[in-house]
Amino acid sequence: MTNIKTLAAIGCAVLLGAGCTTTPNTVTEGSMDAKRVGLDANVQSALKGLATQVPGSRDLVRQARGILVFPEVISGGLVIGASHGRGALVADGVTNGYYNSTAISVGLLAGAESKAVYVLFMTQDALDKFKASKGWTAGVDAAVTLLKVGADGTVDTQTVQAAIVGFALTNGGLMANLSIEGSKFSKVEY
Repeated sequence: MTNIKTLAAIGCAVLLGAGCTTTPNTVTEGSMDAKRVGLDANVQSALKGLATQVPGSRDLVRQARGILVFPEVISGGLVIGASHGRGALVADGVTNGYYNSTAISVGLLAGAESKAVYVLFMTQDALDKFKASKGWTAGVDAAVTLLKVGADGTVDTQTVQAAIVGFALTNGGLMANLSIEGSKFSKVEY
């Protein structure tokens, strides 16, 4: 048990330390373009993965006014956890900005995981409020209804009445007991 705790602590330190650097920031416009192109490709791949893994999600994606897609949100920790991901807001098939997702949690945590997170803005009003914010926190600035899959393995698009709905997928499929409450989404320039 001590070895697991030690490994988890080391893993958390590596995750948190990866964001810190002492090297100078020498970002060129070409490297920024490469980041945008790479993130856009990952977002499109994640949207295809959602459609493949969750029958019925295509209809919701078509109905949404905008979709915030984080292809990879990495979470890790030991008692205190943190998560971080990069994504994009897509509306009418076009990228409308790039965003970071961050969250901190406290509880019985140990280990790390990676998931894709999707936040669908089902009304124009919800999308406009999100776009107008400087930083938006799920559960504080607006409620996000996490969708569940029915017994037949599909999402019932007829019962979705919420202004903002969300999905989270791991390599194993739709996550059951996920909460994105407290996740902060902030616009970034790439």
